[in-house]
Amino acid sequence: MGAGSTQVSTSSTAPWKGQQKYLLKGFDKAESVFNTIPEYYPGETVAGFDPMQSRAQDMASDYLQGPRTQAQQNYAEGALLRGLSGQTGFSPTQTSDLLAGNVRTGAGTPYAAMADALSGDVVDKLQGSILPGIRQQQVQYQPGGSSRAALQQNKAVTGAVKQGLTTPLANMYSNAYQTAQNMRLPAAQQAINMQSSAMGQYPSIMSAPLNMYGALGDIGAQRRALTQQTMDADMARYQYQATAPQQALANYIAAIQGNYGGETVQTSPGPSGMDQLGQAVGIAGSVAALAGSDIRIKENIVPEGSKWKGLNVYHYNYIGDDIPRRGVMAQDVEVIYPDAVHNIDGIKYVNYGAI
Repeated sequence: MGAGSTQVSTSSTAPWKGQQKYLLKGFDKAESVFNTIPEYYPGETVAGFDPMQSRAQDMASDYLQGPRTQAQQNYAEGALLRGLSGQTGFSPTQTSDLLAGNVRTGAGTPYAAMADALSGDVVDKLQGSILPGIRQQQVQYQPGGSSRAALQQNKAVTGAVKQGLTTPLANMYSNAYQTAQNMRLPAAQQAINMQSSAMGQYPSIMSAPLNMYGALGDIGAQRRALTQQTMDADMARYQYQATAPQQALANYIAAIQGNYGGETVQTSPGPSGMDQLGQAVGIAGSVAALAGSDIRIKENIVPEGSKWKGLNVYHYNYIGDDIPRRGVMAQDVEVIYPDAVHNIDGIKYVNYGAI
C-alpha cells in the first residue's frame, strides 16, 4: 500500500533551557533600547570665528576697501612709475647734464658765482693796492707819467688778472669738468638702482598691513582650534553616553550567546502508507516513531472502508499539503490503544511502535 507516497518531517531547534531565560531578558531589553532613539547632540558642533579672527577680517576688509589703501596705492604706483622711468632726486635738466658730463658756466650757475667772486677779488686788489702802488712809483720816478709807466701798469694788471682770475677759473673749470665726467656713471647707476628699489619695495609696502592682520588672524585661528577641540570632546562624551545602553546590550548578548548545546524536536505527519506503518514498528532502541495523526491537522478525509489492526483506514491530505495520503486517525487510535497516543503542544501524535 502507498509504495510511491512521500513522508513529510518537521525539525525545530531551541536554545539550551538554562540559556533561554537570559536570552529572553536580552530580547526584552533590546526592544526597549530599540524604541529609545537618542536625540542629536544639542550643543554647537562647529566653532565659530574667534573674536580676533573677526577683528582681523574686518580690519583687512576696511584696509582693502578704504581710502587709505587707494591713496597709498596711487602714490606707490606713481613712485613705481617714476622709479621705473629712472627718475632720481635731480631735475630732468640736472639729470641730462650729469649723464652728458656737461659743465654749466652761465649766469645763475655755481661756476658763474665763483667767477664773479674771483673777479671782484681781483678788481679790489687792483684798485686797492696794485694800481695805487704803481701810480706812486710813477710819480716818484717821473712826474706826469710816461709810456713806460703805462706798460708797467698794463703788465701789472695782466699779471694780477692772470694770477687772481684766469688761472683759478681755468683750474676751477678743469676740476668741474673732471667731476662732471666722474659723475656720469654714478648718475646712470643711480637711475638703475631707483628702478630696482621701486620694483622691490612696492609689494612689501602694500602687503605690510595685510601681514599684520594675517598674524592677528593666526592667533584667532589657534584659539578657534582649541574651541573646536573642546566641542569635539563634548560631542564624543555625549555620543558615548547616548549609545552606552546599546553597547551594554550588545556586550550582554555576546556574553550569553554561544554553543551551550540545544534541544531538537523532530516530528513527522505520519507514514504515507500502510507498509511504512509496519516499518515504524521495527525501529530499534528506545527511539519511538511519532507521527502527527490528529484529525485536526488533516482535511479531505474519506473512509476507505478497510481496517488495519482494528482501526479504520482513511484517505486524506494534511492542511496546507496537497499530497494525497492514507492512514489512521489519532482519535480512533486513542480509543483502542491509548498508550500509543501522545499530546505535544495540543496536537495528538501516534507511536506506531506501541500499536
